[in-house]
Formats: sequence, C-alpha cells, structure tokens
Amino acid sequence: MMTFLDKILGRKRVLVKENERLLALHKGVILDIFGPGQHVLPNRDKNLDVFRYDLANPVFASVYEKVLFEKLPAVAERHLTVFRTGAGEVAVIERDGAIYAVLGPSQKLVVWTETGPWAETRIDTVQDIAVERALARRLSLARKVEYLVNHVVLEGQVGLLFVDGSFAQTLEPGVHAFWNIGKALQVKIVDLKRQSLDVAGQELLTKDRVTIRVNISADYRVVDPVKAVGSVKDFTDALYRALQLAFRRTLGTMTLDQILERRVSINAEAAEKVREDMMAIGLEISDIELKDVILPGDMREILNQVVSAEKQAEANVIRRREETNATRSLLNTAKVMAEHPVMLRLKELEALESIAAKVDNLTIHNGTSGLMNDLVKLRDI
Repeated sequence: MMTFLDKILGRKRVLVKENERLLALHKGVILDIFGPGQHVLPNRDKNLDVFRYDLANPVFASVYEKVLFEKLPAVAERHLTVFRTGAGEVAVIERDGAIYAVLGPSQKLVVWTETGPWAETRIDTVQDIAVERALARRLSLARKVEYLVNHVVLEGQVGLLFVDGSFAQTLEPGVHAFWNIGKALQVKIVDLKRQSLDVAGQELLTKDRVTIRVNISADYRVVDPVKAVGSVKDFTDALYRALQLAFRRTLGTMTLDQILERRVSINAEAAEKVREDMMAIGLEISDIELKDVILPGDMREILNQVVSAEKQAEANVIRRREETNATRSLLNTAKVMAEHPVMLRLKELEALESIAAKVDNLTIHNGTSGLMNDLVKLRDI
C-alpha cells in the first residue's frame, strides 16, 4: 500500500544503515546528506540520484563537494570536517589519537566528522624545518614519512646542516628529522676523533741531487668543523698537500747526509708551518713525523759500502789499539822477569805444569836432580 502510494505521490523510500551516509540529488540539485534510518525522498519522473558512502573509509570524495559547501554550508559543516594547509605548511592529522595522514603544503583533506574524533597539528616549515623527536618517532611508526628525512649523527661526530646551500646549524650526536618540503637539505658528517694521515712514497730531490722517497705521517683532529668544511673543498686533501709541500721545501735545501743526521729536527722545522696553515682551516695537528727515507738501489749500495768501510776502519783502529796494549803488557812483564829471576822460574814451572797436564809422559832433559836443585835454590832465595 505504501509502495503504491509512494508511486502516486512520486516518492521513494531509502534505507540508510548506521555505517553509511547518503547524498541525495533531485533533478540535479543536492537535497541533503542523510544519516541512519528510512527516508522518503522525492522521485517524480525518476529524477532522484543517491550516492552511498561507507564510513569505513573516512575520506569524503565527491564531485559535488564544492557545490555542497557553497550551497549547503550548514549541511557540510554538520557532517564534514575540512583540513587545509597553506604554502609552506604541514598538517599532521590524527584520528582518535592515532596519526591518520600528513598533509603537505597547499593540500586539502575532507573527512566525515562522525568517523572521528579528529585533531590537527599544523607546522610552519618556513620558520622551522626541524621535527620534534617524539613526533618524528610517531610518524615513523605510522609509516607517514613521505615528507620526512632522517639523519643519524654518531658519537664522536658532528653534523653540519645546509639548507638551500647555506649553513643552517650544527647537529649533535643522535637522530635528527627534518621536513623535506620545498628546500634542498644536506647534512655533512664530520668526524671529531683524532685521526692519522699518511703521505707514502713522496719523491723529492735533495740539495746534492739525490732522488729519495719519504714516508710522512701526521695525527690531526677537527676542532672547528664549520671552518673545516667551509674553508676548503676537502680538509684531508688540504692537509695532505700541506705535508707534501712543507717537507719538499725543507728537504730540498739539505744534502742526503744532513737529512739522515737531522731527522728529528727536520720534523720540527717542517711541522711548524703546517700547524699554522691547518689551524686556519679548523684542524689541530698533534704529531708530524718523517717515518722513512728510502734511497734508490744504487745509492743504497754505495751508502752501505761507505758505512761498511767506516766500520772496518773503526774495527782496525780498535784492533791496533788492543795489539799495542798487549805488546806493552808483554814488555812490562819481560822487564819484571829480567829484574826478578824468581818470577822467570815461576813462569817456567807454570809452563811445565800446563804441559804435564796435557801429555801422558814427560821427559826432563835437565834431570830430576837439576830440577830439584833449582827448586831448592828458589826456596833459599
């Protein structure tokens, strides 16, 4: 009966469930947004159009959105919530306490108000591009990182943040997050720990025209990272070249013998200039050392021969001195024996004892009596 009456009156009954909303148009004109329940809508000549929306999807997307807000603002305000960002702004949209979406600059999001509660956090990225750590952690957990960029600075390091090519700030150790919107961000990591740099196999010509190769080592530490990065393209390369030039200038004015004799003082002379130049670009140089002096093969052979000859001459001098001392000692002994016959006889007996210990039979041509007589004479003396 009701269906027949609805047909006569040009009406249509539409049922809307709790999880639905209905947008109705009659003859192309928006009537209203209808909530749960049964609604009687005009449908003469079948000019009724209805659009159902499942609230499982909280976003309202319709070609009639603009018209709805313009002609039925009260209806739109009752059912819909609009989030809109300006140029240089970011909005973090939360639904029931959880992050639902992140809007970039000049974006809009229209949602069903009934699917909330909704909340918004708006950030002006023109004033501050840094993201609070708590918010950055929440965005990462929600996997809403399309506008986020993270940089990790380890212990013993420092990060230099450049925005659009200009230095912005220094980053301490930790995780740092920034809004990556409309700006070119770059973070340069600088190690502040003490490091070593080696210049190996540096060839140079000495004053006496001998080509040698040297190995140089330097310990350094970055004390002013901003100056170190901003003053030169690569501060380690600058230190490398400074070491090369300093030792080339110092060693080039010395002969090979002088270099070999004055290695310690050479380090001090060459290091002073390097330290001054590197301090100007933010580097502190602690130790600079000339580690090795490598000679060509033929020169090494000649030098070995010279050293060998010198050592041989020293050995000959020592040998002659010892021989002279031994001869002088024998002469003194001979004088004592000439002045004291008893000493001579004692030496003879010592010699006889030594010989007797080494042979089985011993023949004494002087005769036993003669030997004994001599012994008696020794005793009488």
